[in-house]
Amino acid sequence: MKISNETKVGALTAVAITLMILGFNYLKGRSLFKTGNFIYAKYPDAKGLMVSNPVYVNGYQVGSVYEIENIDQNLRNISVAVKLKDSYNIPENSVAEIMKDPLGTPSVEITLGDSKKYLASGDTINTRSSPGLFNAFTNRIMPAVDQLQATIITLNNVLKNINSVFDPNTKHNLQDVIANINTTTASLIKSSASLEAMLNKENGSITQSLNNVNSFTKNLADNNEKVTQVLNNVETTTDHLSKADISGSVASLKTAVENLNIVLNKLNSKEGSLGLLVNDKVLYNNLTNTVRSANILMDDLRAHPKRYVNISVFGKKDKTGPLKAPLSDSTRH
Repeated sequence: MKISNETKVGALTAVAITLMILGFNYLKGRSLFKTGNFIYAKYPDAKGLMVSNPVYVNGYQVGSVYEIENIDQNLRNISVAVKLKDSYNIPENSVAEIMKDPLGTPSVEITLGDSKKYLASGDTINTRSSPGLFNAFTNRIMPAVDQLQATIITLNNVLKNINSVFDPNTKHNLQDVIANINTTTASLIKSSASLEAMLNKENGSITQSLNNVNSFTKNLADNNEKVTQVLNNVETTTDHLSKADISGSVASLKTAVENLNIVLNKLNSKEGSLGLLVNDKVLYNNLTNTVRSANILMDDLRAHPKRYVNISVFGKKDKTGPLKAPLSDSTRH
């Protein structure tokens, strides 16, 4: 059977196209037949991820993106198939995140979890959305922008307050305040001059006070021996006081006070002669009458001695009656 040249050219062309497709897929990391270890990830935004983009774990490329396809017609979920170069132990709670590099191609970064169970071929890994460089910058700058805006509003309010403060009346008040400050400054200048005069070495008050202090300390130094003697006497006195039987003296004084209290209690009561003498009114009146009668008797004896003693042979007997009351002081003398 003879094959024509056209058939040979066509067959060679088909083989070449097939080899070219296989080589292109090989260079992209894809094989004609879907073999190997695959894991899947679902994202709401692919962020420009393309087939054959690398997949990293801790900076090491463990595979590449094998295919990207939409799950539904609304393009709200995009499935990314990752082909691993080998069988790796990737924990179930690991997270795959699309990292968008503005200077390079996007990649998938897998952050390993701590689970003891690992993903098998065909499982779906957890995902999260990366904010991206611009979004991260925006998230960082927005709080500062909000704070700047609040600062501008506050500054605007402050300027309004300043404008309201600097009205004609306030300006006049400020002028008065400045005048008062000038007056106060002049008073401070005068006070500083007075202070300088006080600090003058020749006749300043502080200098004189220091001289007096020096004189006092000099007198103390000159009378050091006398001061020492006085201190020794004080020390001797305190030593004697410390050795004295103060407790015994206090106890004796306490006993004496108690005895005196007993005597005073008896004196206040009607027990005993002294108590009766102080407290019994009848006894007091009797003693008063007795003393009065004795005074009358003595006065009568002094006024009429012949009535009691008659030594005259020819004398007459005193027939006057006895005294009824004591004589006055003028009659006695």
